[in-house]
Amino acid sequence: MAHTKSARKRVRQAEKRRKINRYHISRMKTAIKRINEALKNKDVETAEKLLPLAQKLAYRAAAKGAIHKNEASRRISRVAQKINQAKQTLAS
Repeated sequence: MAHTKSARKRVRQAEKRRKINRYHISRMKTAIKRINEALKNKDVETAEKLLPLAQKLAYRAAAKGAIHKNEASRRISRVAQKINQAKQTLAS
């Protein structure tokens, strides 16, 4: 346990930031999971509708510092690729 007053404050701040980061990351991951679930059920239309929300949450998490901006871009890119692949398989 921290002994000095400043160290105790840093512990409090770190815990507060951890909770905020977990909140943003959790929302982003849930949105991406919903898209993957829709794709698993061959529901490309729903997946396409959910993509803008997932993008928004991922970039917001990056803006808040919960994740790196490249991670947000990578996650969204991969989901978009899956959606495009699913659209192509349904079209052919």
